[in-house]
Amino acid sequence: MTDKLWCFTDNLGSFASENADKIKGLYFPLANEALMSSITPDLHGDIKTGQNSFLLQPVSRIDLENLKSSRNFWFYINKNKVWSATGVSKDLKQIKDDKFSLEAGLLWQKITRENRKIGLKTEILSFVPKDQPVEIMQVTVTNVSRKKIKFIPFAAIPIYARSADNLRDHRHVTSLLQRITLNKFGLLVKPTLVFDEKGHRHNKANYFVLGWEQNSKAPEYIYPTQEMFCGEAGDLEAPLSVLENLKPDNRQRIQGKEAMGALRFKETTLNPKARYSYTIIMGISEGDFNPDTVINKFNSPAKINAAFETCKKYWLNLSEKIKVKTGEPDFDNWFRWVSIQPTLRRIFGCSFLPDFDYGKGGRGWRDLWQDSLGLILNNPKAVRSLLINNFGGVRIDGTNATIIGKNPGEFIPDRNNISRVWMDHGVWPLLTLDLYLNETGDLNILFEMAGYFGSESKGTLLEHLLLQNLVRFFTVGNHNYARLLDADWNDGLDMAGKRGESIAFSCMYAHNLRLVSELLLKIGRKEIKIAKEMGILLRKVDYNKTEAKLSLLNEYFAKAKSGNLKQKISIEVNKLAGDLKLKSDWLTQHIGKDAWLKEGFFNGYYDNQGLAAEGRKKGIIRMMLASQTFPIMSGIASAKQIKTILQSVHKYLLDKKLKGIHLNTDFRQEQYNLGRAFSFIYGDKENGAYFNHMIVMFAYALYSRGFAKEAWQVIKSIYNMSINSRVSKIYPCLPEYFNSEARGMYSYLTGSASWFVLTLLTRVFGIRGKEGDLLIEPKLSQEQFKNSPVISIGRVFADRRVRIIFSNPRRLGFGEYRIIKARLNSNDLHLDYSTQLLIRRKDMLKLSFSKTHTLEIILG
Repeated sequence: MTDKLWCFTDNLGSFASENADKIKGLYFPLANEALMSSITPDLHGDIKTGQNSFLLQPVSRIDLENLKSSRNFWFYINKNKVWSATGVSKDLKQIKDDKFSLEAGLLWQKITRENRKIGLKTEILSFVPKDQPVEIMQVTVTNVSRKKIKFIPFAAIPIYARSADNLRDHRHVTSLLQRITLNKFGLLVKPTLVFDEKGHRHNKANYFVLGWEQNSKAPEYIYPTQEMFCGEAGDLEAPLSVLENLKPDNRQRIQGKEAMGALRFKETTLNPKARYSYTIIMGISEGDFNPDTVINKFNSPAKINAAFETCKKYWLNLSEKIKVKTGEPDFDNWFRWVSIQPTLRRIFGCSFLPDFDYGKGGRGWRDLWQDSLGLILNNPKAVRSLLINNFGGVRIDGTNATIIGKNPGEFIPDRNNISRVWMDHGVWPLLTLDLYLNETGDLNILFEMAGYFGSESKGTLLEHLLLQNLVRFFTVGNHNYARLLDADWNDGLDMAGKRGESIAFSCMYAHNLRLVSELLLKIGRKEIKIAKEMGILLRKVDYNKTEAKLSLLNEYFAKAKSGNLKQKISIEVNKLAGDLKLKSDWLTQHIGKDAWLKEGFFNGYYDNQGLAAEGRKKGIIRMMLASQTFPIMSGIASAKQIKTILQSVHKYLLDKKLKGIHLNTDFRQEQYNLGRAFSFIYGDKENGAYFNHMIVMFAYALYSRGFAKEAWQVIKSIYNMSINSRVSKIYPCLPEYFNSEARGMYSYLTGSASWFVLTLLTRVFGIRGKEGDLLIEPKLSQEQFKNSPVISIGRVFADRRVRIIFSNPRRLGFGEYRIIKARLNSNDLHLDYSTQLLIRRKDMLKLSFSKTHTLEIILG
């Protein structure tokens, strides 16, 4: 092992580490659709199904270092030899004598500890099986000495069994609700209530810890409370039941206490080199629960191994939905992890790993649409109904519910009952739906019906799109840009609700209005129906006059509130398309004329005093990456301006040593008229971190405009920072951001993963749909062929698995090559020696479902 934190060990994304236990705050996700776990190298972490149902105590990153509560497994040999197989013990000398190593793969972890002075080695495998709400902990102990060793093993799982809200509030009171039922193999805890002062509720969750030996024998003794297991003078890192080999005191009351899944197994003697295993099952089940169903499913090593293989196969198959072979194995392995991150965020939301940045769980509106990007690329047919349901979160005033429930179409009005409006929310549904339309050619989805949140009225998806984007066009501030309201993409810009404006997202609304205009001309209809009240938003007014626009908007709000959007009118498609294009053109011209700064970049915001946020202020350059990304992505920035922006990014935002791009320059003072972001220390979070979400979108924007060489450098900077594990101190993944020390923060749960997958597949390799046909338009740089003249990517298109192989014998870069030859399953395709190739959908549908098809592209 090198000085890296970890190294890949195969081509399946598996990796190994000899020093992961030295990195505080390092964690790993384990999950299925029903259960979410986090786990560290010493088995700290938590297990939950939601905000109100934690089996283990909820943890933050700092808790991973400080909490005594963890999964543990002890061995009592004699009063002078007691050993924790997880390294969580007050006996620091023994821990120092441990030899540690870790192996992990796509959602499984195995830690190994060996202590020659104790004479034992343990391997602890942890995973969540594909289809059961449990986490499995399999402990295998080996005698590594030359003598027989006699020991008594103890599993020790402290059971929290309540809501995360009770971590401080009502912690003791909620312990009085605990009801413990002993089972031959462990115990169940079912609190009587979910304690909530807003309204107590009957608890339906069962929390359980069960265990057995490899021969399916139950534990000899059970310690059902922490008080009984630890003793008055002990704690979870030095439990007296283990240190003094005490049997449980059955005279103690066990109800209304802090529960403990502590299991003492029968004394065992191991010969030299002999092995023996124990299985611990931790889980949460709703409603009626019979522990025998879990016991019978996992009560032998063979059954555990079968569940483990199924788990590995599930996540491996998911990671191969889009599979790359770039000539750089580390990149290919790392991309496996990035490609499953959209699924992890769908399961965990934004909050259920130790970096719970977003409070009480769930995904937001923006997350819903951006996570769908990756899902569409994998299986657009399956996403169709989900997209339709998603539009049900739009309100009749053009805003939307902000939090997404676990079930399709389940929306929650606001997070923590705080009513807020993010002005960028209208952008994302159209970008996501446009990807779906190009992947499938399914224009009929535009005329599917969806409800409006909080209303009995319904409308087509097209009507929803029109409403969202038209409302934002008219919701303007003094400078005639879309008002910032409570924030846009950057949640940290949240203190300019009265006079703040977002030029950055005005760019995207100009883009969207143009895109809807183009879509209308493709639907093959002369007329469509829209809500009668929406006709107000199509009246002619002087767009230069903010008062006229706001007056029209307020008239719509008044009529929509009373009319509820139930009555429909017909409108000519050509007329509507022309109106939208006119609005888009006006906004594009307004931004181009007004927002470009002499410093060589765009101003993206006005603050709550109505002042431009960017430019040179008191001798300091203030520049934000988002303010450049969206003018480029929307097509508003000219090619000349993009070149100047790139120079400015290199000058002001690029870290010359790390090659990472900061989210913004250091404004060097609080920005109480713009947002909380600037109150964070510079280089962290939304104040100047290497914020991957925006960096990936910047790369996507550059690719979209033909700046492929520059875009690849941006993509590579993210990968290089991620893979440099000695500095980033994270496992393989794409984190939300890197801080000023280049440490990865908020691992796994980030929308940047979907955008990275989207960018790599559809822009770098150029494999994407175009109105339902398959377009091949590679923008590969010369550097990408450095290790091999042949690279490839696999994906599913039109329900057919396709492997696209690019052969570039002269190792030419984008702009130097053309497609000179193409073969589909060894059959030559007709070419015009262009930079792109189009394969009609009808021809793709003629291909077999059952095989992987090979498309060979020769560049020269």
